[in-house]
Amino acid sequence: MRPRRGAGFAAGVAFTGLVAVFLIFPVFLSVLAGVTANYQRGVFASGVTLAWVERVLDLYAHTIGLSLGLALATLACTLVLGVPVAYALARNPGRLARLAEEALVMPVAIPGIATGLALILAWGAVGGFRTHWTFILVGHVLFTLPFMVRATLAVMLAVNLPTLEEAARSLGAGFLARFRTVVLPNAAPGILAGSLMVVTLSLGEFNMTSDAAHAVHHDPAGRACRLLRLDAARDRLGLHARLPGPARSPPRRSAMGIRPRLRP
Repeated sequence: MRPRRGAGFAAGVAFTGLVAVFLIFPVFLSVLAGVTANYQRGVFASGVTLAWVERVLDLYAHTIGLSLGLALATLACTLVLGVPVAYALARNPGRLARLAEEALVMPVAIPGIATGLALILAWGAVGGFRTHWTFILVGHVLFTLPFMVRATLAVMLAVNLPTLEEAARSLGAGFLARFRTVVLPNAAPGILAGSLMVVTLSLGEFNMTSDAAHAVHHDPAGRACRLLRLDAARDRLGLHARLPGPARSPPRRSAMGIRPRLRP
């Protein structure tokens, strides 16, 4: 006999539907604006077109391809690193494992721009690594790895892996066979959820990507150190230190009130 669902269940479903509409409706409007010939006139008056989509692809197809490639590379790294780490934490519960789990989550609490600056200061002197695209990949892996570990670990703890592995061991299965046929299939929902979060976060991360990409094409390590030294000196002396660069005095107005143009 099916249990009766009261008013609380209906209220929960209604509230969930309202939240879903609140989150999805702006996305729907953005997509609709991208395929409308004239959004101010409306889709029914101006019609539907793919000209804007083609224009975006013409301008940013290479950038979109790089972002997708970086997201897939980040996913591969987090799968190789995150799943074994989650398995080790699930099979070795204890205070040390919990401390390690909390330490893995620390990059999430740090802003992306701070992580990018830390990477520049730590590895900015290594020219071969700093000028390679893997420099950006390291930052994305640091930021997204906790989400893969947490999602996979939650599923592994819920399915009681020690019991399942003990049953497989009693049937003669070795470690690799147990990991391939017992651990991975049971942890698949968590791995899938973690993969979706990793790809989404990697595609949406901008601050750290911008800093790291700037480091790939420029030499920001010295400038970052100079800025930090200037901030420290300003705090000690109580002075306002200006950023290094050519200083220009504001142009004076003429008698007619016209501001003359500066020569380059």
